[in-house]
Amino acid sequence: QVQLVESGGGLVQAGGSLRLSCAASGRTFITYAMGWFRQPPGKEREFVAAIKWSGGSTYYADSVKGRFTISKDNAKNTVYLRMNSLKSEDTAVYYCAARSRYCSGYGCYESSGSYDYWGQGTQVTVSS
Repeated sequence: QVQLVESGGGLVQAGGSLRLSCAASGRTFITYAMGWFRQPPGKEREFVAAIKWSGGSTYYADSVKGRFTISKDNAKNTVYLRMNSLKSEDTAVYYCAARSRYCSGYGCYESSGSYDYWGQGTQVTVSS
């Protein structure tokens, strides 16, 4: 089992920045990739970004490309999501997820069903 705990959410003005953190514990050696998803109010959960744990390849949703950056610290078993130029439409609960199995191609990384472990989520609210 892998346990994930997100932190760093909050209220920010449009155009501002936030950095989310996701600390992993437990059997972290089985992690193949980690991702960030979000669920806006009244909408379905959607892919934001993912990173391969070994090698660090990254994947982004078009809606955040150029504004958000996913990164990791292997020594701390932590993945980060730096969010710049925030917009009101970025308001959502942000979830961290971990996948233990091999994943190939963007379609795999962006699918919530590909991930085995999930955090509780952290609220991000962007005021306009």
